[in-house]
Amino acid sequence: MVNNVSLSDSLKLPCGAILANRICKAALTEGLAEGDNLANDRFITLYGRWGEGGAGLLITGNVLVDRHHLERGGNLAIEGKQSNKALSALANMAKAAKAHGSAIWMQLNHAGRQTQKMINKKPKAPSDIGLKMGNGRFGKPTPLSEAEIETIIDGFVHAAIIAEQTGFDGVQVHAAHGYLISQFLSPLSNQRTDQWGGSLENRARFLLEIIGRIRKNVSPGFAVSVKLNSADFQNGGFSQDESAKVAKWLQEAGVDLIEISGGNYEQPRMIDFNRKDPLAANKRESTLKREAYFLDFVPKLRASIELPVMVTGGFRTVEAMRSAVASDGVDMIGLGRPMIINPDAAKQILSGQLEQLQSRDEDLVIGTGLLGPKSPISFLRDLNAWGALGWYYEHIYTLADGKQPDLDLSPFRALLAYDSTEGKTAKAVIR
Repeated sequence: MVNNVSLSDSLKLPCGAILANRICKAALTEGLAEGDNLANDRFITLYGRWGEGGAGLLITGNVLVDRHHLERGGNLAIEGKQSNKALSALANMAKAAKAHGSAIWMQLNHAGRQTQKMINKKPKAPSDIGLKMGNGRFGKPTPLSEAEIETIIDGFVHAAIIAEQTGFDGVQVHAAHGYLISQFLSPLSNQRTDQWGGSLENRARFLLEIIGRIRKNVSPGFAVSVKLNSADFQNGGFSQDESAKVAKWLQEAGVDLIEISGGNYEQPRMIDFNRKDPLAANKRESTLKREAYFLDFVPKLRASIELPVMVTGGFRTVEAMRSAVASDGVDMIGLGRPMIINPDAAKQILSGQLEQLQSRDEDLVIGTGLLGPKSPISFLRDLNAWGALGWYYEHIYTLADGKQPDLDLSPFRALLAYDSTEGKTAKAVIR
């Protein structure tokens, strides 16, 4: 498939909205909110900085629809009636992001069983199946009642309406990475016997109801997108064949773009970490050949849908990005971590100044050998993964404070700082 599309070409979505180019600042959880989980000046500064960087699209990190089910204490959340102050802060965040021509979409989410104990010791989920990892960070969930499911669906719709009212150009519903919608999709975490579980059609009902009701309550030109796992990468979990079927149903429901990802907290392939086999190289063979983690799923997806497709994760050379949009059936390139290190990456790529993105991932290890990322001890493997995440989180904070990233920060120091910040923000959450 060759379509001669370039990274600088605009993209028209089914809803009629036009994105200025094919580069997106993908969702990156920010953790900048204080105890009220509302937007503030740090969000405005951060998205103003990313907006200057030249990407056609910016997608926010998790905006939670239930403050008892945050992904982390510093999340933005939209729950219930919003004060004028809260609405104004969101509007200023959107305005700052769009000042240089970028569109901005709000990512909507509910963490479900992936809510940490320091936020909620008894989270809700499709079934009472807890995470098989985390060293005590996560509690055993309680199954949602049908009434609670309906309330959560209403919460997603309410948040989408607020997003449009405050100047965001669209929303992305997070149905990947093991959060609540992904939990409903997976037969490993959804063992319900009612209309919300069992067959794929029933497991997908929660997602499709959310999308259908959002589409009915926003204007025709407001973009509605979904972040969908290509697979869970777990035996008996959500599969590629199931993902392709769900994508077709999403197209019929009026979705404008699907972003492909994969994995969950138990098997975090979205950060190229293989918890099943710590002695294996993290990168799969297809990744080594083609950089992006999930490109191998695109042909199967393309056989089911005609929607615009975005792939995020692993892109480091401009050559690989050009190839993806020119011949691999990809419409948008999602960049995450590189946009933290270099917020101007999109502008530099499009102007021809940059051919290779800077990456520190391989350097962000706390220890080697027994203490390293391939340790036979699961706690130590997880510690290294958390250290790398903490390093990037610390640099998001730096950008939000109007400063430049400190690339010499050690991952161990970053982990300590991040862990301290997480504890403080979790305790500060006002419920």
